[in-house]
Amino acid sequence: MHQPKVTIVVSPRERFSFSRESLESIYENTTVPFQLIYVDGNSPNQIKKYLQEKSQEKGFQLIRTDYYLAPNQARNLAIPHVDTEYLLFVDNDVLVSRGWLKTLLECAEETEATVVCPLTCIGKNIGEKIHLAGGEARIEEKITNKGKTKRKVHEVHYFVNRKVADVKEELHRKKCEFAEFHCMLVRTQIFDQIGLLDEGFLSTREHIDFCMTVNHAGGSIYCEPTSVVTYVPDLKWEIPELSFFMLRWSDAWEIASLEHFADKWNLPTKDKYFEKRYNRMGYRRHNGFLKPFLSFLTFGWNPLWLQKWAISIEHKINKWITDNYEKNLPQKQKLSSPQAIEKNRELVTN
Repeated sequence: MHQPKVTIVVSPRERFSFSRESLESIYENTTVPFQLIYVDGNSPNQIKKYLQEKSQEKGFQLIRTDYYLAPNQARNLAIPHVDTEYLLFVDNDVLVSRGWLKTLLECAEETEATVVCPLTCIGKNIGEKIHLAGGEARIEEKITNKGKTKRKVHEVHYFVNRKVADVKEELHRKKCEFAEFHCMLVRTQIFDQIGLLDEGFLSTREHIDFCMTVNHAGGSIYCEPTSVVTYVPDLKWEIPELSFFMLRWSDAWEIASLEHFADKWNLPTKDKYFEKRYNRMGYRRHNGFLKPFLSFLTFGWNPLWLQKWAISIEHKINKWITDNYEKNLPQKQKLSSPQAIEKNRELVTN
């Protein structure tokens, strides 16, 4: 066997119930040698047991915490253990297609890219509907009529919600400006240059921040559409699943992330980019759970006035859930601090 060039790092995105299907997909469809590190952030007992058994069977490294993890926090637990030329971040709710990793590596080798992303699809129909095929993300500056410099985010997603069959002829390897952490191949050496991932991003904008940082450091990003993966959103109505989901997409975590993004990149929060996100606060919780739950309770009636009333109540409940979780953490962590990153390393090595 050839020595692996890549370490796959699997981490939780927003749920746990798809962990088995996702991991089995990796082992069934990966045709090149790889190492694997699995980060398990407080999964329920049946998933915990499965991962423990699978790690012994397959010989991968399993890192577990008994509390939920923000995405960058989970990834940072794994990065210090990677000793291969490349690492690949993939979420625990993604299915991969045959040969997916081989073509990502070929793209990286042929283009000398720092980051390569696949064609990322979405839905239960594998490889049918596009979620992302790369995109544009940068800070643009312009001088206002008053002679002041205004900074704003330019962000464009390629081929969102298009059917693969409809745009197949347009899908080619392409240099772009950002990828998403659903699945992302990265040259490990970049972390020696830019440091670990920024844990100030608890739930959103972490991919934009990382890719802009890579671009500013002189790196390059490509999308390789011959590699296809599929993100499968399908929340189960189970307490451990819902607990993590509600925290992961909580108002508190999202607001903290947006404020951190604006502060770090010197951006005004009073513009359309940020206003759109503040106005949609909680939409993932509401679309993923609340509205389907109301529809179930009312046998499909679910009038708009009831939705608005329930959403206003849910925001208050979400604040209570988040506050209560923070109070009961076994050890408080200021996720964006260097000290917290050092603590994470100690958790792994001790």
